[in-house]
Amino acid sequence: MGRQPEGFEYAVSPGGEVRIRHHGQHATTLRGRRAADFLEDVASGDEQLLMARVTGNYRRGNERVARDHPRNRRRSR
Repeated sequence: MGRQPEGFEYAVSPGGEVRIRHHGQHATTLRGRRAADFLEDVASGDEQLLMARVTGNYRRGNERVARDHPRNRRRSR
């Protein structure tokens, strides 16, 4: 299996916003229902994996297949 996500951290603001950082840089801010759902999920799951998925910084294993797709072949690598 691939490497586990790492380097994520989050902070909750007094207003209920969740700010997620990756290696010290702002990755995303969750508000409202998304923030509430995130806080529920993070209490019962793998924080690093959840933050990777929420920010879109998550490898799904299909990058090589997508790179070789006819639509993407003309793009430089």
